[in-house]
Amino acid sequence: MQQSNDRPHPGGGGPADVGHDDPWYDALASGWGESTGTGAPPAVHPAPPSVRPAAEPAARRPEGAADTADVYLQVQRSAAFQEVRSRYRRFVVPAIVVFCAWYVAYVVAATAAPDLMARPVAGAVNVGLLAGLGQFLTTFLLTWAYTRHARLRRDRAALELRWDTQELARERGGVS
Repeated sequence: MQQSNDRPHPGGGGPADVGHDDPWYDALASGWGESTGTGAPPAVHPAPPSVRPAAEPAARRPEGAADTADVYLQVQRSAAFQEVRSRYRRFVVPAIVVFCAWYVAYVVAATAAPDLMARPVAGAVNVGLLAGLGQFLTTFLLTWAYTRHARLRRDRAALELRWDTQELARERGGVS
């Protein structure tokens, strides 16, 4: 989630005026904090320290804020959320390990075995050049595999989880 760094809203007011308790709310994606259309960025004024809602005691929070926080904690503990996180980790952790091992092997081979990397394959193309191009190819393949995995295995479940969370927040009187 993007942080506002206590930048005021272009239409006036500051972070305290924004009533979004949704942790998925992305201020910059909603147009908040972007230029005013004049080509110049909006003026940035530091917010007074009293505006920062860092660690507000529960007694000073608005009524719906505590309920909304409970909703998100409940969702975080739910089996559906744990399944989405598990699917994410089951793909990402092995992918990172394999890609980092491949990259380190390339760097080690380039420094420790220059004769191997200089071995010609076809004309001016050598093993080192093919391995370097293979780094780019595996980056694109990994990106494609990640987006495919997300689309097929996680996106629908995450969207359903988000809708359920929003419904729970509305039922408890929180801001969605």
